[in-house]
Amino acid sequence: MISTSGELSIMVRRCLLTFKPFRIFVVGIGFFSLCFLMTSLGGQFSAKRPGDSPFTVRAEVLGGQEYRGVLRKISDMLEVIMKRMDALSKLGNSTETHRLDELSSALDRIQPIGLVERIQAIAQNMSDMAVRVEQILQRSMANNRVRDGALGQCEIPKDPRYPDCPSKMDWMRARWTSDPCYAFYGVDGSDCSFLVYLSEVEWFCPPLAWRNQTATPTLKPPPKSRAAFQSDIGTLLEQVGTGKESLSFMKRRMRRLAAQWASAARRLDDKLRNHWRDQKRILVHVGFLTEESGDVFSPKVLKGGPLGEMVQWADILTALHVLGHDLKISVSLKELHGFLGVPPGRGSCPLTGPLPFDLIYTDYHGLQQMKQHMGLSLRKHKCHIRVIDTFGTEPAYNHEEYATLHGYRTNWGYWNLHGQQYMTMFPHTPDNSFMGFVAEELNETERLNIQRNKINNMAVVYGKEASMWKGKEKFLAILHRYMEIHGTVYYETQRPPEVPAFVKNHGLLPQQELQQLLRKAKLFIGFGFPYEGPAPLEAIANGCIFLQPKFNPPRSSLNHEFFRGKPTSRKVSSQHPYAEQYIGRPHVITLDFNNSETFDATVREIMTINVEPFLPYEYTCEGMLERVHAYIQNQDFCSAEAPFPPGNLSRIWPSSPPSPFILMPNSSVLTWASNATSYTSWPPLSALRLLASLEGQSCVSACQSAGLICEPALYRFINIREAFSALDFQCEGLESEMNHLFPAFSAEHAECALQQDPLLFSCAGSSAKYQRLCPCRDYRNGQVALCRDCL
Repeated sequence: MISTSGELSIMVRRCLLTFKPFRIFVVGIGFFSLCFLMTSLGGQFSAKRPGDSPFTVRAEVLGGQEYRGVLRKISDMLEVIMKRMDALSKLGNSTETHRLDELSSALDRIQPIGLVERIQAIAQNMSDMAVRVEQILQRSMANNRVRDGALGQCEIPKDPRYPDCPSKMDWMRARWTSDPCYAFYGVDGSDCSFLVYLSEVEWFCPPLAWRNQTATPTLKPPPKSRAAFQSDIGTLLEQVGTGKESLSFMKRRMRRLAAQWASAARRLDDKLRNHWRDQKRILVHVGFLTEESGDVFSPKVLKGGPLGEMVQWADILTALHVLGHDLKISVSLKELHGFLGVPPGRGSCPLTGPLPFDLIYTDYHGLQQMKQHMGLSLRKHKCHIRVIDTFGTEPAYNHEEYATLHGYRTNWGYWNLHGQQYMTMFPHTPDNSFMGFVAEELNETERLNIQRNKINNMAVVYGKEASMWKGKEKFLAILHRYMEIHGTVYYETQRPPEVPAFVKNHGLLPQQELQQLLRKAKLFIGFGFPYEGPAPLEAIANGCIFLQPKFNPPRSSLNHEFFRGKPTSRKVSSQHPYAEQYIGRPHVITLDFNNSETFDATVREIMTINVEPFLPYEYTCEGMLERVHAYIQNQDFCSAEAPFPPGNLSRIWPSSPPSPFILMPNSSVLTWASNATSYTSWPPLSALRLLASLEGQSCVSACQSAGLICEPALYRFINIREAFSALDFQCEGLESEMNHLFPAFSAEHAECALQQDPLLFSCAGSSAKYQRLCPCRDYRNGQVALCRDCL
C-alpha cells in the first residue's frame, strides 16, 4: 500500500498523457479533494523517511484496522480518478512524451519537510504544470491537425453567402459552454466541432466538403388525412388535464356546451356538403396558465377574477377538436418540450428535425417561452404559429425594426409575424384574424320563458370585483329610483363596502345560476370596466338590454393607463365597442354617463322597451366552427407568395390605359375586373373593393363608411401604380418605402407612395398628409371575418 517516488512519476505521467485541455480542472478537483482529506486528518499521519513519496504514510495514532480503512478510502478515491482519466481519449502524440517526462520528473525533486509543506509544494507544481500542459497540448493538437491535413479543413470559410460565419465562430469560442445543448450536438471546444455545428445544426456556415455527408433526403410531408367532425368530447376532456382550477372551469364549460357544439357541427357539415377538409396536426400551448409565467389566473377563478381568456381558450380547444383535427394540449414547459422535441439545455440550439405540427396556437406568454426554448427554430417555424391576442397587434408595432425606429415598440409587439397570425376576441382589428368565442344559444322554449318571466324593473351590474363599483354611487342612486339592483361581487366573509346597502349582492355565482339571474333581469349595466369581455354578449343573448358608458375622448394607448404599452393605437369609444357598433339599439344603448338627465331618461326608456334574446351568428357554435374551419383550410403564411405584379403583365390588362380595376355598377367603388388575369388568393380577388380614404382617415374607417371590411391580405394587389390611376390620382412622382400608411397619395406634393415591406401592410393608421389606398371586401351576413365567397 506504500507508494514510491517512481510510482508517483508513473501516475502523473499517466494522468498527463490522458488529459484534454478542457478537462484538466476535473482531475485538479479530484487531486485537491485528496489533499484536503489528508490535511484534515492532521497529526494522524506523519512522514518518517526523507526518501518517501509525498504520499508515503505511516500509522502513528491509528490502530491497524483504522489505518487500513483510511488508506482504503484514499485508494478508492485514486481509483475513481484513474477510471475517469482512462475514459478520456489519449493524446496519442509520442513526440511530446519527453516534455511530459520533464514535467513529471519535477515531482521527484520535491524535498518533503512535512506533510502539509509537501502538499503545498505539490499544489503549486500541479498549478504550474497545468499551465504548461495546456500550452504543450495546444501545440500538439495544432501539429496533429497539420499532420492529418485538417488544419485547412477547420479554417473559417470565406463565403459571401454566409457573412455571419466568422462572428458566429467567435461567439462559439467564447460561449459554447453556456448551454449544454451544444455538447449534446457534439461540440467539444474545437474549431472543427464549431464549424460542424454551425453548418449542420444551425445554418450560419457553409456545408463542409470534408464531412462524409450523404445527400440529405428530401423529407416528404406526411400523407394528408381527412378531417371528420366529432361530437364526443371525452378524449378532449382527458387531454385538458387536471390540477388547476382554471382547467376545471374550462372543462365544466366544455361539458355544458357539448350538445350545442355537436348540433352546430352537423349543420356545418351539411353546409359544406361533405367537402374534403385536411386534418391538421395542431399543438395548443396555453402559455398564461403555465407555472413559469406565474399563472395568476387559476387562483382567482373562484374569487371574481377575469374569466374571458379561459372562456375563449375553452372554446378554441373545443372548436379544434370538433372540427376533427389531431390535437395536442400543453399547459407546462415540460409538455411543450416533449411535444416539440426540444434538445436538452437552455434553449440556445434549434430543433433539428421537422416541426411535428402544422399549426401552433399560443398566446404572448407562450410565444416568449417558445423563443427561449426553441432557439433559432422559432424563426424557421414561426409561420405555423397563431397568437391568441385579446386586444390586437397592429403591423406598426409588430415590425421590430420599424417599431424601434418610429416609437411603436412595446413589451408585447415586435415579433415580425404576419398581421393575421394574431387572433383577437372581437373583430376590432382587421389587420388581425378574428377568433372569438361562443355564447350559449337558447332553444325556442327557453326564449318564450324568458319573455314571460322578465322583470322590467330588475337590473344586474357588470362587475365582479368591488373596485369596479368604487365612485359609482351617483349612477347607482339614479338607477335605484326605478329598478331593483343586483350584483355578483365576490366576497369572503364581509360585504364589500363599495357595494351600497340597497344592492342585492349574490356573491360570485356559478355560470348556470348567473344565466338564470340574467334571464329575469331587464337591464345589464356596465360602468366602464372591464373592457370588451364576454359577459355583455351573454346578457344580450338572455334578453337583457346592455347599457354602457361612452368614452369622450376615446381611450387608447396614448391617453389611458390600461391601454398603455399594448401594441395597438386603436381608439376605444365605449366599454364594449363591438356591442355598440355591430349590435346597437335596441339591445345596446351607449351614452354619456356624466349627463345625469340623459342617464335618468334612458333608464326610464329601457323599462318600456321589449327586446327578444339576440346572439350574433359569429358568436354561436356554428359561426365559430365556420370561421375557424375557413382559417385552417385557407390561411397559409409559410408558402412564398408569387411576386405581384409579374413582369409585363400590364400589357394584357383590359381597358385603356391598362388596368385590372373597373368601376362597380352604380358605384364609385372599384373592383377587380372579371376579365383581368386571376390569381390564387384568399380571400379571392372577387371580394376586392378598392377605394381611397379621406385625408386623416384610416382604412378601417374608410371601409366601414362604405359598409365594407378592410382586408390586408389583398393589399399586395393594390400596391401598384395602376391603382393610383384607377382612383384618378395624378402621380408626379412614385416612391417606395417602409411606412405603415402606404400605399398612399400626398395631394400637397402630388406624390404616390408604394409599400416596400409587406409586413407593414396595415388597415390601421392615418395622417392628415395622406389619402390611403384601401383594399376593402364584402362579408357574410353575421360573419364579418369571412367574405361572401370565402367558404
